[in-house]
Amino acid sequence: MPEQNQSVLTLNQYGAQYWLGDADQVSFEPDKIHTFLLEANQPLWIVSSEGRLGISRGGELVSGDAGKSSSIQVIGQIPNINAKSLGDASFNQTYGTEYAYYTGAMANGIASEELVITAGKAGFLGSFGAAGLGPDRIQSAISAIQDALPEGPYAFNLINSPSDPAAEARAADLYVKNSVRTVETSAYVDLTVPLVYYRVAGLAQNPDGSVRINHRIFAKLSRREVASLFLQPAPEDILLHLLAEEKITQQQADLARRVPVADDITVEADSGGHTDNRPILCLIPGVVALRDEMQEKYQYSTQIRVGAGGGIGTPEAAFASFMMGAAYVVTGSVNQACVEAGTSEHTRELLAQAGMADVAMAPAADMFEMGVRVQVLKRGTLFPMRAQRLWEIYDNYQSWGEVPKAERDKIERMIFKRDFESIWEGTEAFFQNRDPRQVERANQDPHHKMALVFRWYLGLSSRWSNGGEKGREMDYQVWCGPSMGAFNDWVRGSHLELPENRYVVDVAMNILHGAAYLARLRMGEMFGLQLPAPMRSFKPQKFI
Repeated sequence: MPEQNQSVLTLNQYGAQYWLGDADQVSFEPDKIHTFLLEANQPLWIVSSEGRLGISRGGELVSGDAGKSSSIQVIGQIPNINAKSLGDASFNQTYGTEYAYYTGAMANGIASEELVITAGKAGFLGSFGAAGLGPDRIQSAISAIQDALPEGPYAFNLINSPSDPAAEARAADLYVKNSVRTVETSAYVDLTVPLVYYRVAGLAQNPDGSVRINHRIFAKLSRREVASLFLQPAPEDILLHLLAEEKITQQQADLARRVPVADDITVEADSGGHTDNRPILCLIPGVVALRDEMQEKYQYSTQIRVGAGGGIGTPEAAFASFMMGAAYVVTGSVNQACVEAGTSEHTRELLAQAGMADVAMAPAADMFEMGVRVQVLKRGTLFPMRAQRLWEIYDNYQSWGEVPKAERDKIERMIFKRDFESIWEGTEAFFQNRDPRQVERANQDPHHKMALVFRWYLGLSSRWSNGGEKGREMDYQVWCGPSMGAFNDWVRGSHLELPENRYVVDVAMNILHGAAYLARLRMGEMFGLQLPAPMRSFKPQKFI
């Protein structure tokens, strides 16, 4: 018997099942069926009468002689699938949330304290966008969020920083010092000492000998080989290094050999910011299969969860991710358009106008010399084109002096709006305090000096966007994926169309309640139930 027929088999194994109840509890009309499907407070029965399919809510099932008084036969059931039942229940148990959904970290505090606190108080996990911020700013955010959410849920971002490894180490030290229980890692291609230190410094042994994990990690990634690193125990060479520096104890090193580096793997598909533009349909099944291989190999006491991020801005995207086995979903771009985000009103308005094709890849500030690119908004800003021109100059010339004078003048006038040497003076002073080795290298290598100046523009462009810098609107760098356009298409004509009405909890509730509605609808369709086109999608509602 095929798997999809099991519900019918269960209902009919003792003979035909019939429904009895009040007239207002059953309907064969599309409008009423739609209403029943929208209300997720109890299971529903799929019923048949005189060749028509309908839905009943409440009533009772009868069989045999008792059923002879009813002309309504029951052919299947739609369980009570609601927003809280989507995903893996262990996610909620682990992080103290009500929903298997978290708001991802957006750098430079775009995923702000207000956003994280608002999400946390509503039962969602929020991740603070610590990447690109100094230690004092991160410490301030830790204090504010821990004061507001002393028991959580919340997380902080830990980003791989090849061009500034000291910043990564400082962030990890802050998280250990302040007992930050959860971090979301991003942009890693290999495991680093600060990352492993954070993980292992939070390990302890329970009285029964099991491992207690006090520092949990969401590893956000989009490559199978990177996922493999996080699905295994910490590398032995890094553990020995940390032991030699007395950063961890021998017991912690021993415990680290029994647990994976990450508790959760967030597979990142076509997202804003750092992205490999991977298709989620291929990414989730591949990483889930790898997770299962590693679980069989290491026999961890708790299975690692695999969640989905990137491209999730509609109920359909969230529903599809859950159906592919995602334990939870993560949103990013759509949260940046919310009023709680740490960005400017002008930027939020640009995001509210974006279409799915209004994005482009541009050079990344933090990994500029490596040629790494990020996905950004191209509507209403010239940043992608201007940043690409800087990369072409860097790639074709070994020093600023080699660049033709006409090109130098154009860049200083139209992009920098300052001369190269005055920018270098400020850049030099910045790195003298933060990382003097960069200055020493730049004085010996004019190509590196040019890179640091170009990174000045790339780095400030996102801050101009966040702060709403007047006169720099055409230089705003706005990290954004195609999910923003999909979200705008979905909410058009609803209260969420206007940027001033977009609140992070309302957006999250609409996405999850919409995904739950689609789950119930699709189950009905499997039994042959059909509704008119306007009823086959979820229209945004006001939840706050």
